[in-house]
Amino acid sequence: MDSSTTALLLCSLLWTVCAQAPVVSVEPRSAGVRQGESVSFRCRVVSGSQPVHLEWKRTNNHPLADNVKIGPDGSVLTIANTRNGNQGQYRCVATNSAGRSTMMASLTIKHSPKVRVTPAGPLRVRLGEPVALECHATGRPRPSVTWQRHGTQLVTTKTEDTSTLKVAAVSSEDAGVYVCQAQNTEGVAEVKVEVIVEGGQGAANAPKATVSMAEVTAVEGHMVTMQCQATGSPLPVVSWSKLRAPLPWKHTVEGGVLTLTSVGRQDSGQYICNATNSHGYSQAYTQLEVDSPPYTTSLPDQVRLRPGDTLRLQCLAHGSHPITFRWTRVGRAGMPAGAETIKDGQLLIGQVKLNDSGTYKCVATNHVGSSEALAKVTVKA
Repeated sequence: MDSSTTALLLCSLLWTVCAQAPVVSVEPRSAGVRQGESVSFRCRVVSGSQPVHLEWKRTNNHPLADNVKIGPDGSVLTIANTRNGNQGQYRCVATNSAGRSTMMASLTIKHSPKVRVTPAGPLRVRLGEPVALECHATGRPRPSVTWQRHGTQLVTTKTEDTSTLKVAAVSSEDAGVYVCQAQNTEGVAEVKVEVIVEGGQGAANAPKATVSMAEVTAVEGHMVTMQCQATGSPLPVVSWSKLRAPLPWKHTVEGGVLTLTSVGRQDSGQYICNATNSHGYSQAYTQLEVDSPPYTTSLPDQVRLRPGDTLRLQCLAHGSHPITFRWTRVGRAGMPAGAETIKDGQLLIGQVKLNDSGTYKCVATNHVGSSEALAKVTVKA
């Protein structure tokens, strides 16, 4: 065996012995965020022979969703404006000449409870008939579910996500409003159902409240009116309240009409018309949603690059959806050659040039209005 062959074999043997498969860590290993928030996972090479190639994948081998972005070197996975479909496990795969390794990251999408009652009220029942009210609740973490009446918790039958309230034979005393409430760490939701007992003393004279509109949508800064009517004998007294919050400071109630002046987003929620007389009370509900124009930011708002680098700018906006994005270059007629804008508000230029320096503007628009954010880009050799 000649000396050159011996040297080649020796080098190959030394490389095989010395080369190390990669070892990686992921931070954080698990995360829980509310729907609509953003989250990032970072994969770091702890040891191993360079170069190491990093790649992110879903553990079920499904493709990454369109709101999942990978950093330039493959180490950072970012999920913007998270949704339920993003929940699950992600794995960072590290590969070099000596082998490969993986590390998992878990994402949980948290959301406040939602409640549905069957049958929906008002429920009319003959005296002596049985009644069963089922309350179905969803949420993450899984919410606790209770039935209440006059602020007192009632005994129910429970399964995994359903709480059932049963009355074997109703009496006139069972008439009234029952509340199903679901609660988890993200919030509280409740649905009320009125049970009307027919054939019992005083049932015909119990109040009945109705609202002119069950859902109202308004623009931030505008005035809103909600009208409630009530029947019963004696004539019921009508009042308004808001679920889990006081009525807005700027409000008036006159003749069953609630007026809110100059509403803001914090005024969104469920408003309750309460009708009361000596035979009981009744409630009707109006859901108010206040729309607002977008508030826009650019991430990052300043960036320094070298010629040939990739420019990524992300436009983020909070406000009523849907929101559209448009990128322009301040002081220039058009965008640089090769500039690409993505539906979710991202601006991408694959290989920047010196004359790509400048200020870029993102305009976010919804049906209420628009706002803008600026990003300064500097390209230097």
